[in-house]
Amino acid sequence: MSPPRVIFNKFAAVTLFYKIVMKRFLYSGLIVLGASVCNAQDTAKHGAVQLVDQVAAVVGNKIVLQSDVQTHYLEYLAQNNVNNNTRCQVVEDLMYQKLLLVEAEKDTDLTVSDAQIEQELTKRINYYISQFGGSKEKFEAFYGKTVEQFKEEYRPDIKDLLLAQQMRGKIIDNVTVSPQEVRSFFDSIPKDSVPNINAQIELAQIVKMPAITDEEKKIAHDKCEELRQRVIKGESIATLAILYSDDPGSSKNGGEYKNIKRGEFAPEFDKTAFSLSDGEISEVFETQFGYHFMQLEKRHGELVDLRHILIIPRVSADDLQHAADELDSIYKVVKKDSMSFAEAAARFSDDKNTKYNGGVILNPQSGQSKWDMDQIGQLDPTLPFTLNGMSVGDISNPQQYATPDAKQGYRIVYLKNRTKPHRANLNDDYQLIQNQATAKKQMKVVSDWINRKIKDGIYVHVDPAYAHCHFENNWGINP
Repeated sequence: MSPPRVIFNKFAAVTLFYKIVMKRFLYSGLIVLGASVCNAQDTAKHGAVQLVDQVAAVVGNKIVLQSDVQTHYLEYLAQNNVNNNTRCQVVEDLMYQKLLLVEAEKDTDLTVSDAQIEQELTKRINYYISQFGGSKEKFEAFYGKTVEQFKEEYRPDIKDLLLAQQMRGKIIDNVTVSPQEVRSFFDSIPKDSVPNINAQIELAQIVKMPAITDEEKKIAHDKCEELRQRVIKGESIATLAILYSDDPGSSKNGGEYKNIKRGEFAPEFDKTAFSLSDGEISEVFETQFGYHFMQLEKRHGELVDLRHILIIPRVSADDLQHAADELDSIYKVVKKDSMSFAEAAARFSDDKNTKYNGGVILNPQSGQSKWDMDQIGQLDPTLPFTLNGMSVGDISNPQQYATPDAKQGYRIVYLKNRTKPHRANLNDDYQLIQNQATAKKQMKVVSDWINRKIKDGIYVHVDPAYAHCHFENNWGINP
């Protein structure tokens, strides 16, 4: 049997394996938004589809229903990603999920807590609510069920999904690839299928943030408390947020955040938001961003709607200049080769996300150190101007910049590498190719695992309606 096909691209291998194990939605029941429309389209194109809960397949003591197959088929249909083999692929996806679950239930080391199930349910349902403009009421009206009813209905399914994911993780946990395997994988790619890579750069930074004095903190706290008292006396928090709040994410909307769930904001923010009653105004509290107070508009289940005001302590010109002078001294030390950039970042940088990584700024989209040039401007609009004219190995002079939370500071930027547009190759794109080689090896491990379980005698039966299917794995189907 040939291994599953790998489609090589810039960021990830799009494979059957990932389609199987990385389902985007609730894997049994919650149909993608618009599924009723898709069903109508499917009926019009392919004739009436009867959703009768007949058995499509059996794996061990687990059953795949025809309605499950139809639900997942509609997901593909909604993405215009349907071909003659799609239903067969869906059946195999679900059989694989059931096999993972059968084996997970035998493994006493694998457990799923109620808290994990609740967190996963909340995350998935919040996605659906966001598709209705963040309106929980519209979501419930559309589906004819409350959020809590949804959670109770799909709680067993989510538990099964999490168990299956743990089992899959255990199967591929120790899969690694050697440099020779990476080279062999790359050499196996047809020459006309090697992708083009855009111009990319790798960069690192050392950041110095000015210390905020106790006096400036007190000024910010007192201003926040003054605004809070004005709201208590009847003024609109929305109006005051527009006029005075330092939060760029909400000030223009009157300080409003809707459908906030636990874990989205700083811990102090979460703690305050979920301790208030509807309409209640909080005390002033401090986070890493500054001083806040909020008014809870409405709580619905594990989501809250609120308005808040943020006052960021100001940095004096003297303190900002002190940070610039300190960074200039670091710059001169590194330029003289008295200390490497990576060592200087670890010792002196104030940016916790990069200081212990040699100062390297990782691309959150890929998890790698390389950035397309058009992404750099999104990271910081001033960076393209800083990098313009720099050569590989150059270090910029100290530059003033603003952090994502609007704090002012200084940094020096090191241009570690720059590549021109090119065909992927092992010298410039080793990390990317290594990831793809690892994905392919993981697929082989999964296929071998499936075959072992079949040889061990796991019962598999597929409805004769799918006898024409060409499955990726040899399931040893019983008649």
